[in-house]
Amino acid sequence: MSQSIAKKYIAEFVYGATDGTITTFAIVSGVVGASLSPAVILLLGLSNVLADGFSMAASNFLAKRAESGMAEGESAVSPLKSAGATFASFVSVGMIPLLPFIIAFFVSYPVEHQFLYSILATAVAFIFSGYFRGKVTGENVYIAAIETLLIGGVAASIAYGVGYFLQGVV
Repeated sequence: MSQSIAKKYIAEFVYGATDGTITTFAIVSGVVGASLSPAVILLLGLSNVLADGFSMAASNFLAKRAESGMAEGESAVSPLKSAGATFASFVSVGMIPLLPFIIAFFVSYPVEHQFLYSILATAVAFIFSGYFRGKVTGENVYIAAIETLLIGGVAASIAYGVGYFLQGVV
């Protein structure tokens, strides 16, 4: 990807990738915290990635159209391309927390390892997203990576805690 294209769509990438990873891993953490089946993780996780990814892309499309309608002249980013970038980053990076559970259908390993692998894969996704953001925007890449990792970690901790405390309700 060229530097100019990366800069043009960095907001869509950061927003889509970060939110996709956070919401998907929040589902994983909440379900594990509630001691529910890995099948529930896949059902809720895949539903979230696709439906929420579409919702964010559609919202992005409408926002960019509204923005370009208010601006004099043509918007620098096409609403359809912007929506596509949001959807692509949300789905592709947002799927990462689910990969250990998807792989478990083909390779058998204990459930607790699935969650551990999901934690590690998600941490790498957060670090990569933050690093990429820092690289494109000129921020300190290490600070951007750690910042993204911390934000994602807080969201996951909240979801795990809610799942843990409400496990008897389900």
